[in-house]
Amino acid sequence: MTYRLITIQQKKEWMRYVAESLNHDFYHTWHYHSLVDNGDPFLFVYQEDNIFIALPLLKRRIENSDLFDLTSAYGYTGPISNLDFDSMSDPIIDNFRASFLSFMHEGQNVCVFSRLNPFINQKRLLERIGGIYENGQTVYIDLTEPIEVQRSKYEKRLARKIRALRTKNFKIKEADSPEDIRAFTVMYTENMLRNGASERYLYNEDYFSQLLRAPDSNCKLVMVYDNDQAICGNIVMFAGSIIRNHLSATATSHVHESPSKLIIDEISLLGRALGISYYHLGGGLGGRSDSLFQFKAAFSNLILEDRTWRFVADTASYEELVNTRAVNKSAGFFPVYRSTF
Repeated sequence: MTYRLITIQQKKEWMRYVAESLNHDFYHTWHYHSLVDNGDPFLFVYQEDNIFIALPLLKRRIENSDLFDLTSAYGYTGPISNLDFDSMSDPIIDNFRASFLSFMHEGQNVCVFSRLNPFINQKRLLERIGGIYENGQTVYIDLTEPIEVQRSKYEKRLARKIRALRTKNFKIKEADSPEDIRAFTVMYTENMLRNGASERYLYNEDYFSQLLRAPDSNCKLVMVYDNDQAICGNIVMFAGSIIRNHLSATATSHVHESPSKLIIDEISLLGRALGISYYHLGGGLGGRSDSLFQFKAAFSNLILEDRTWRFVADTASYEELVNTRAVNKSAGFFPVYRSTF
């Protein structure tokens, strides 16, 4: 019941485990984790004979203490394996649980948070440990259906809008030049400031360049131009059978035209060209059935349950941290002691 910790410096080993997994997402990759700056990335690996379970996490020191907590990089992560979790034997799952709990205790890790991946059945593995929470629903499009069938499922107003947008002289292209990346960065920053987004979502041009231009990066920037003006952009990630929206932006001057509707339809064509089966649009803010969720649901009635993992390994330390720090205990944030008013 041994475990290994693969650091971000061990690129080849990290990449090998991800490549050998049965299902994984771009969010599991070494490249994606090499760009995070809100924790120290590592890959927890439990191995038993020729079966492994790998879990990417970020380690953070808890201020003014000797303790740590763990979180996941932004996106849909959670554990992966070279064996389907539905086919995994109970003894292996129990051994993984024991190994992970030992790791949490030995590393003085108070708790762990991870956004789970709706396309991988991680619930069966993690429910033995506990801390799985429902987080609303998430929308996807089936790209294995004929494009005519896909579009027939669009809400009528949406379908009309996309047809109208295609009559305009907008130029849609895959983009990777420094000028395109700079234009996307300006739009994205403008969007985040307009919507009052948290600082942790304010990525800069260098981040986008590294994300898009690395040799082994399965990321693309799709842009919409009105003459020479960038009016909409979307960074998509793809791995295995899934393509998904990562970050998007629309120029304030063109918000009223909703070019984001056009770009989603266009990305579905890109996914088909890449031989991908599913286009994951995501859900609402914080898992809510809000206007963002309704916007995505207008494209498809295909829904998956979204879940997070919020496990407290050291209850006494966790409760002490909550009780001794000025926090907003009703915010629904985890861990509570890191919440702010």
